[in-house]
Amino acid sequence: MWSPYTGSSAISLAVGLLVVTGALLYAGMQLPHPLAAKRPGLFLGVCIGVLWVLSLTIFVVALIVYIEVLIQQLGHGTGTLSIPANPITPFTLLFAVIAFLVILFLTVPGSTSPSGTTARAFWVGVGSAVVGTIAAWTIFEFPYDLIVMWHTYPPTPHVLFTLLFFLPLFLLEFSSYALLTFSPFTNLSRATLFLLAGMFFIFAVWAVFGFAYPSAPLPYACNVLGKCIAFAIGVSLFLPREKVAPQEKVANTSSEGS
Repeated sequence: MWSPYTGSSAISLAVGLLVVTGALLYAGMQLPHPLAAKRPGLFLGVCIGVLWVLSLTIFVVALIVYIEVLIQQLGHGTGTLSIPANPITPFTLLFAVIAFLVILFLTVPGSTSPSGTTARAFWVGVGSAVVGTIAAWTIFEFPYDLIVMWHTYPPTPHVLFTLLFFLPLFLLEFSSYALLTFSPFTNLSRATLFLLAGMFFIFAVWAVFGFAYPSAPLPYACNVLGKCIAFAIGVSLFLPREKVAPQEKVANTSSEGS
């Protein structure tokens, strides 16, 4: 759990999130065409993969230490700790499965592929679905973590254990974004930026009410809706070019005709 924002801090957070929303909307309107991600070379690709595995390992170790110390300090020697129910996890898993299947559908070619390339193309599509689903989760988590980072209830010393938990998590999130460059289908489009603006707008509404833990109806709805949009953002990164830039196609046709 985390403590909600109150008073001027809640207003400041909401205003800041609205500014980010406006900036993303403006960037989406100014983006002339989808931007394809540049694929890394062999050396850089290996570095990204190793970094992701290491960041995941470090985070798991930090999480184990964090929980052990939390039990020692708050379990009062009983070895148990009262943990509130997490009502969002089932939605997270559901959205992840849906996003994986949709990205797989968008990136796996049909049976018309040249002989000998179908199997490889299939696994490229599977890999795209994996990295896209991982990135979709972190698209929600990174701004969310920044917001709640200093409002959690860590063991003492609070600053040390807050950093122990969140710094490896941030490293894992950024390395997850880097995994997107492995897929030849990744594109940053207007749809992505507009959906990202929508997620930050939901965060802003949530912030007006203190960005409280989702135990009440409104924070619960904001959390679920924000996470749903985040996975939609992950899917939008793999939309075929002709589906995310019809205006560009029409403009090109007009210029050729003139």
